[in-house]
Amino acid sequence: MEHTYQYAWIIPFLPLPIPMLLGVGLLLFPTATKNLRRMWSFTSVLLLSIVMTFSVNLSIHQINSSSIYQYVWSWTINNDFSLEFGYLIDPLTSIMSILITTVGIMVLIYSDNYMSHDQGYLRFFAYMSFFNASMLGLVTSSNLIQIYIFWELVGMCSYLLIGFWFTRPIAANACQKAFVTNRVGDFGLLLGILGLYWITGSFEFRDLFEIFNNLIYNYNNGTNFLFVSLCALFLFVGAVAKSAQFPLHVWLPDAMEGPTPISALIHAATMVAAGIFLVARLFPLFIVIPYIMNLISLIGIITILLGATLALAQKDIKKSLAYSTMSQLGYTMLALGMGSYRAALFHLITHAYSKALLFLGSGSIIHSMEAIVGYSPDKSQNMVLMGGLTKHVPITKNTFLLGTLSLCGIPPLACFWSKDEILNDSWLYSPIFAIIACLTAGLTAFYMFRIYLLTFEGYFNVHCKNYSGKKSSLFYSISLWGKEGQKTIKKKIRLLTLLTTNNNENEKASFFSKKVYRLDGNVRKMTRPFITINQFDNKNTFLYPQESDNTMLFPLFALALFTLFVGAIGIPFNQERMDFDILSKWLNPATNLLHKNLNNSGDWYEFVINAIFSVSISYFGIFLASLLYNPVYSSLQNLDLINSVAKKVPKRIFWDKIINKVYNWSYNRGYIDAFYETSLTKGIRGLAELTHFFDGRVIDGITNGVGVTSFFVGESIKYVGGGRISSYLFLYLSSVSILLLISYFFLNQ
Repeated sequence: MEHTYQYAWIIPFLPLPIPMLLGVGLLLFPTATKNLRRMWSFTSVLLLSIVMTFSVNLSIHQINSSSIYQYVWSWTINNDFSLEFGYLIDPLTSIMSILITTVGIMVLIYSDNYMSHDQGYLRFFAYMSFFNASMLGLVTSSNLIQIYIFWELVGMCSYLLIGFWFTRPIAANACQKAFVTNRVGDFGLLLGILGLYWITGSFEFRDLFEIFNNLIYNYNNGTNFLFVSLCALFLFVGAVAKSAQFPLHVWLPDAMEGPTPISALIHAATMVAAGIFLVARLFPLFIVIPYIMNLISLIGIITILLGATLALAQKDIKKSLAYSTMSQLGYTMLALGMGSYRAALFHLITHAYSKALLFLGSGSIIHSMEAIVGYSPDKSQNMVLMGGLTKHVPITKNTFLLGTLSLCGIPPLACFWSKDEILNDSWLYSPIFAIIACLTAGLTAFYMFRIYLLTFEGYFNVHCKNYSGKKSSLFYSISLWGKEGQKTIKKKIRLLTLLTTNNNENEKASFFSKKVYRLDGNVRKMTRPFITINQFDNKNTFLYPQESDNTMLFPLFALALFTLFVGAIGIPFNQERMDFDILSKWLNPATNLLHKNLNNSGDWYEFVINAIFSVSISYFGIFLASLLYNPVYSSLQNLDLINSVAKKVPKRIFWDKIINKVYNWSYNRGYIDAFYETSLTKGIRGLAELTHFFDGRVIDGITNGVGVTSFFVGESIKYVGGGRISSYLFLYLSSVSILLLISYFFLNQ
């Protein structure tokens, strides 16, 4: 067993050869490197699989022996300062390592097909491997300095991957927004680390926690308590930004401009998980300061509600899932703030696999839609233009449904077990927080089934957008959120638009404009004739989405299995002859340290009662979404009879006003982005423009003015002097005389 721990340092270094060799290969042997690009993807998966195997082995040792292993070596030592580097293997490290590697492997396999026709294929795999290495380095770090180094590397990789298609202005702006927003959190983290070192003299976790506890419990100095609380607050600010918690969440929806596989990795196991990991790693530090714990739970509950409400009216499938991630991580942050360490990590695990499944499923849908609408995220990711995909992409539909049900909290899927535990603990912590968390669980079920129904049920809406979703309609309701109003289309134009194609087989007519999109070779292979109209001179086809290739479906199937069964590791009750709670055994060292007198087990009766309540809320949300977004209900909105009845309902106008306000709040992201744009972005830009003007006109003006003045003075003297010594002597004596007169005048004054 000692051998296993001794070689654990290799975990973050195994994925590193890929970006290094790819960089050297593209510089020295670009043609050969590009021709062998499939080899690089296979090697990336292989190396990460080795890391996963090693991590599983470490986890087995952790469960069986309940031990913590740390190894450090000195990097620099002098009389006043010493810095050590090393690695720490404990339950938190092993859990995060398995999470990162399993999700990372699935994303890499998926990306091989998803990015196969992208010119940046090799660059993508280099970034991804470096991203995984940085995150693995973060979770194995043994001190705060190492955490900060890998923290910055994770942020850099996310910047590169969000802006992967940097030629698109929207993607370039999105990665800048993520970078700047996370600068706020990173600066807070740096201040917290430096402050803690100033009062403790150490970066190592064990020393840090011991000295910190002594400062809190053994000294009654209010100044010390205030300062250590401020340091803890700064550390938490770093986690808030990285995990997209309120109010530093604004970067997360825009981060969807990157490729879909990286969205899955960011939302499941890397970027946003880093903030949760930081709070969990520093949990012994936070738990001794009640004010900080209360703040963590408050931020968590606000984020839960805000993320759920902002997801209600989004039309973009990836942005809807992004706000879902924000809300679900709020549950994890709430659990940490309540002191439910086990429940927080449990939900982090279950959510990671479910959300990775949903994002990769959305990528499969987008990939299929692009065969019809071309590369246009506004169209291929728009749920309004989807619908009726059940018969076209059945495997994607079934796996997406599993992820949706899991996130809704339906048993026996993964998220049911973890979310139910958090809801139960919230009643013990604060009834107000518990009510908000339970209501948001219903909202989660509502907006997740809204996504599912708009995407897979009803009719395929690319060809015929016939929804009556105008706000002027008396029957405008929540069921039509995100749907466009009915457009009157002449039949001849509609037939020509839908049924005619260019004679060139490489071109297909767009269903939205007269612009012709040229299809790539892989897109032509994905399309096949659906129906042939013999009445026309040439054969014309409808295009419908096709199921993705097996390379993309295999990760969906694997993640679906995780979604089905990973919840079994944390079933929160123990009975005689039955001990299902593997997670508690796994976390036993940490549990003993943080919750010495806490018993996580419960009896069957209590568990069933609590589960019935939480599942009932989820089913109500699903029922409401099915009622409002069912295609039959939506079609009834256009019946004149119902509209005439609606006019006679006096409360209908008041209800419509409320619905419109909620819709505007949700669709406009709670006006938070607009507030930041007005109060911060425009102010900073104005200050930058003023500084630029002052620098260019005033500072440079003075410098240039002195130079120009010297030039003209020199020219004047040149013409006056003429090279004669007598002229120079005359000028010299005249200057001295003038200076003497000026001095005499001032002395007399």
